[in-house]
Amino acid sequence: MHDFCFTIPYGLILVAGGIVGYARKGSTASLAGGLGTGLVLLLAGYLSLQAFHKRKNSYLALILETACAALLTWVMVHRYLQTSKIMPAGVVAGISAVMTVFYLYKIITGGNHFPTKSE
Repeated sequence: MHDFCFTIPYGLILVAGGIVGYARKGSTASLAGGLGTGLVLLLAGYLSLQAFHKRKNSYLALILETACAALLTWVMVHRYLQTSKIMPAGVVAGISAVMTVFYLYKIITGGNHFPTKSE
């Protein structure tokens, strides 16, 4: 599976979550965190998609994706430990941890793999 297939929806969910958190509770931290992380992930997903069209890997995108997911995991786990609320901190921490493992797997295995063209 190519990383942009997960990164773009993941980024959109984070952007939406930041906007919803701000709209419901007026949390500027939620807005900044959701929008900031989500937009960086959308940029990384776009870079990865463009590299995919050229049948190449974007290691910059993989590094951005991994860093964002790992940072978000760390922040949301600490938030969950402070509040003990499964929603949204626990859910975001869990999803981010899974995404971090996925991105690390992609880095370890050499990025996206492209089948050879048969003529």
